[in-house]
Order: sequence, then structure tokens, then C-alpha cells
Amino acid sequence: MKNLVLLGSTGSIGTSTLKVADDLPDRIRIVGLAAGNNASLLLEQTRRFEPEAISLNDPAGAEELRKLFGVGPRVLAGAEGLLELATLPSADIVLIAIVGTAGLRPALAAIRAGKDIAVASKEILVMAGEIVMREAQKHGVRVLAVDSEHSAIFQCLDGKPVASVRRLWLTASGGPFRDAAEWPQERFGEITVERALKHPSWVMGRKITIDSATLFNKGLEMIEARWLFGIGMDRVEVVVHPQSVVHSMVEFVDGSVLAQLSTPDMCLPIQYALTYPDRVPSERVQTDFAKLGALTFETPDVERFPALRLARRAGEVGGTLPAVLNAANEVAVEAFCEGKLSFPQISETVARVMDAHPVTADPSLDEILAADAWARAEAGRG
Repeated sequence: MKNLVLLGSTGSIGTSTLKVADDLPDRIRIVGLAAGNNASLLLEQTRRFEPEAISLNDPAGAEELRKLFGVGPRVLAGAEGLLELATLPSADIVLIAIVGTAGLRPALAAIRAGKDIAVASKEILVMAGEIVMREAQKHGVRVLAVDSEHSAIFQCLDGKPVASVRRLWLTASGGPFRDAAEWPQERFGEITVERALKHPSWVMGRKITIDSATLFNKGLEMIEARWLFGIGMDRVEVVVHPQSVVHSMVEFVDGSVLAQLSTPDMCLPIQYALTYPDRVPSERVQTDFAKLGALTFETPDVERFPALRLARRAGEVGGTLPAVLNAANEVAVEAFCEGKLSFPQISETVARVMDAHPVTADPSLDEILAADAWARAEAGRG
């Protein structure tokens, strides 16, 4: 039995995590839940799983829940609530599924409190991968991947030394605009928010779905992989795989390639992270290879999708540049969703902000957060 704190319980990863907990009541006990502002769903989840403590980002909403529960779970609020949940004494593992930078301090707090963390929020490792992995090693805790791609690599590596790896291959669906014949670069200005949100393989939140359309999602995953697996950016590659059945691959120095395959379903990597090192039976994911028929692979087009080039540059330069890439992209995606930027201007904004940034090498957490704030302001100037 593992006691789990789930930060981001009402989002797509959070709700999938609770499905896994439902499937495995003898393996996973929910001791803490945190949500953004969806008080009604948090209320429903709390009644179902009976955690020790819950947290809502909105203090007024948290006060309403406090009155409603009376002598029920402790009700916390805001950033302090996240920190308290992340360090809950009864917790064994903290799964962080908060979009944006809000998960960074709770992740570090959990690590320093001796908790394993499962990471679904890319920003944690993109912004502060070096700090997070160093702290995890210092405190003897695991940083477990929840992204399907990094989970796949983790499973394929299975403890093998980094020296045995030639390359890590992250697979990308290619998003809704993969077909260059249908969507040549000169048509990218026509792309609407509604069209960009129609992902061909996955059902996800708004931000990550737009990132999948621009391929910034894959760029961020490249930087994540660099830190999670302690491997140079020059050995992290991306290949487009529209069927999303091969979740990622590891190419070894002798030319052998190991891949992890399954029908797309986030419950599988979530379950693997929460039950690691065991493999626990589940009927949720079924893969019929005869029905799949064919698996295809393509080289990504970095001219149409410059996010990959920008992410590689950020990962190679390091320092505060990955945080700047991430922050500028968040602001640009929001502006696109609000109709203030066109689809191509997302990448253009990120490139402009990166070019303007004086990089700090080996930054502290405060310097990373300062670079994040600077990049948001710079991106917002449009």
C-alpha cells in the first residue's frame, strides 16, 4: 500500500490517477488532494476517497469547503496549502500534475521531506531539472516519470547504465497539423484555437494540447529527458509516430533498440509510476496489434515546427534559458487562445524572448524564478 498525495486532482492527469486508485484500492490510498479552482469536483473526489487533507487554490472556495465538511478533512488553500500537502507526514509519494510553475516548490518540498515524486508537470524538470535531480539524489528519493514518453524510456532502460545508450528516441504524434500537404507552412496563419485543440491521439488539457500542435510539448520533453536520465541533449532525438502506440524508444550502443508499446491511455504510465518497481495486473489497457495494422515513423519538420530547434538550443545552453523558453511559451499559448496571437506567432514570441535573455549559468532557484518572471513580462509585451 502506498499513501498518495495528488496535486492537480481535477485535471486530466489527476482524474486518470484517481481511476488508477479506484482500480487498485489495496495498493493506493489517497491521503491528500489539491485542485485549482474546481471546488465542486474536488468536493466529489473528497467524498469518494476520504483523504486526510485537501487544498484549493482559491481561499474563499476553501473556506466554503471548510464550512461544508466541518470535522472532515483538513482544508488548506493557496501555495501554502500545496506545500503542506506535499510534506504530509503520512505520504509516501506525491504526484504533481499542476500545469505551470506552481508545482516546482511543492516538488522540492516533497523531496526534502523524503517523499518520492511522480512528475506529470513538465515545468518542474524543464525549469529546474538540475536542482530537482540533485536534491533527489541527496535525499535518497525517486523522481518517477508520468509522461507516457518518459515512462517508456524508464521501462526500456530498466537500470541499464547511461554509457550503454546511444540515443533516446521520443515519439511524437505530430499533432493535428502533421500533414504538410494539408497544412503547408503558409497556411499556419489560418489555424484557429478550435482546430489546434483537436488532437488526433490524446484527450488532454488545453495548454498541453496546443503544445502538442506546435510540438513545444515534445521540445519540453527533450529537456525533461536530459535531466531524468542524465544524458546529453545531443543524444535526445524526436521521431514522428502518428499512431502513438510506440511511446518512446532507447537505442543502445550496439545498435539494438528497445521500445515500449501500448494503446494510448495515460492510466498505464500513471499506474507504473505509482506501483513501481512492481507490475500490477490491470484490464484497463488492451492492445490489438492485428487491428492496429501498421506503425509508421517520420522525421519531424523543424522548419514548420521550430519549437524543436528552440528547445534543443535551450537544453544545450542550459542555465536559465529553459525556464525562459517555458515561460514565454506559456504566455504565448495563452495569448493565442485569447485571439491575441496567431499560431506561428507562438514560436516567434518564444524565439524573440530567448534571443533577448542574458543567460545565467548554474542558477539558484530564485534566479530561475526571476528569469521566469522576466520572460513572462517580455513575452507579454508582444
